Amino acid sequence: MTDLKERIIETSLVLFEKHGFHGVTVNDIVRESGTSKGGFYHHFHSKDELLFVIHDYFISYVLTKAQEANATSQTPTEQLQKIITSFVKVFDLYKPHLTVFYQESTYLKPQYEKAIKVKRDSYKNVLFQVLREGMASGEFRNELPVEITGMSILGMVNWTHKWYQKEGKYTIEEIADIYVDLVLQSLLTEEKKRSSTYRAYFLSKSAASHKKNNNEFCTGQTNQSV
Repeated sequence: MTDLKERIIETSLVLFEKHGFHGVTVNDIVRESGTSKGGFYHHFHSKDELLFVIHDYFISYVLTKAQEANATSQTPTEQLQKIITSFVKVFDLYKPHLTVFYQESTYLKPQYEKAIKVKRDSYKNVLFQVLREGMASGEFRNELPVEITGMSILGMVNWTHKWYQKEGKYTIEEIADIYVDLVLQSLLTEEKKRSSTYRAYFLSKSAASHKKNNNEFCTGQTNQSV
């Protein structure tokens, strides 16, 4: 990616996050990024394509991470741990992208929306396949419906963008560990939960105690407390 293209994207992220997609013009982007219309249109055919590039950057990243987890893991449990952790971490790495991704996705043109949906479905299917393999291998409880279980995991992690803040009490790594513990405590069979191999994925007692003692989260508070 060229420096100018990256600067246009970064400028657009700030503007879209602040004013919304329809509240920003190409002229605004050109002015704030210190380029020209020629420079803008050299890299993007339109503002709509720019919005697509922002969306595609995020979804391509999480999809690649999920595929890498499948390729480098020995068990479905390890795969699931890596998928959840990599997904949670993007809320820290790419927060502006995610804000625009969730707020402005309804403004994608049909052809761009379709391309993003293909990748979102691919990501979802990677997760579903891990769940199926875990159930088939005896690691995960097989009485749980794959689709509902998978969508519950995605829903929980997706909501992180609503409350996570970098200066909050818990690091993004700690939040990821909590999510992994929540999911695996519910998903693993009783036999696997008694195994030291699988218990290694749970929060340690000392870590759990530290989180409990430092928790001042109350109903109505936001991520600033978390």
